[in-house]
Amino acid sequence: MTRPALALGPLATPRRRSLNGDHPGETGTMLPPLIDHHVHLMIIGVDALAETGLAGAVDLGSPLDVVSAGRRRDGFPRIDYAGNFLTARGGYPAGRPWASPGSVRELDAERADRRAALPRAAETAVREQQAFGASVIKVALNADAGPVFDHATLAAVVAAARELDLPVVAHVEGEGMTALAVDAGVDALAHTPFTERIDDALIARAVAAGQRWISTLFVTGYGSATPERERAIDNLTRFRAAGGRVLYGTDLGNGDQPLGVNPAELGLLAEAGLGASDLISTITDPWPRRSRAEGIATFVPGPPPATLDDLPDWLATACVVPAEDLETL
Repeated sequence: MTRPALALGPLATPRRRSLNGDHPGETGTMLPPLIDHHVHLMIIGVDALAETGLAGAVDLGSPLDVVSAGRRRDGFPRIDYAGNFLTARGGYPAGRPWASPGSVRELDAERADRRAALPRAAETAVREQQAFGASVIKVALNADAGPVFDHATLAAVVAAARELDLPVVAHVEGEGMTALAVDAGVDALAHTPFTERIDDALIARAVAAGQRWISTLFVTGYGSATPERERAIDNLTRFRAAGGRVLYGTDLGNGDQPLGVNPAELGLLAEAGLGASDLISTITDPWPRRSRAEGIATFVPGPPPATLDDLPDWLATACVVPAEDLETL
């Protein structure tokens, strides 16, 4: 007996590929463009995602020449860039061998006695990222690996980004770093918090503020059960249950991962309580953009999966196609 297909939600529609294009007449499912909200092109290479099922990605840390060159590129995947890691003087990831030269911008702490007519160091750094093509600002808050911004300096970065309508995403690691990010009004976390349990009160504040959490669950254990992985899943489960907005992201470039969709990341999101429709929503969310790319779609060939366990591998077979090549069944 054939099992009924899994209910995929309103973003999934049955389609047939045009008889005039590639794979004429092939049937499958159309989804909005798939996006990985946390990648590092300075590590994997700027062309690494060109032949994958991803139609978009968010590069969270690169030298500014990579950003400016990338913003001039045509085609897909469509990349949004954060530009440099903004960090405290001597802070993470300065000096890390994987951080390409020019990818880290160290800022001195804000001074209360500064002259009002002079631009803040935070404002100058944020405006520089935008001038080179960044559409999101990345800050590093890793108390386990060196100095971090104090509240005043982080708030100055957030305020400067607000003036330019740029969201701020933070790498949080170490005790108190999620609270620091929430207190300063950071828009998104680059990772689900994995080094500390976030209490329900702080989660409620993050949700009330509209903060988004990018998942990156796979890199907390690379397939193995670790305290960091279990802590992250617990935090994300409660964040989502409280109404928090989750974004699919892998930290691609960090360790051994497949290019394109990572089924293991989706499987861990399911373990955190996301159903089929939720998984599709989190991997197709256009953030940091306000709208999805026009003229393209995701096509997953063949029948939809019958179970949630089968959904990650099914999504990994997706391809990017012109929307006009898909016909209503």
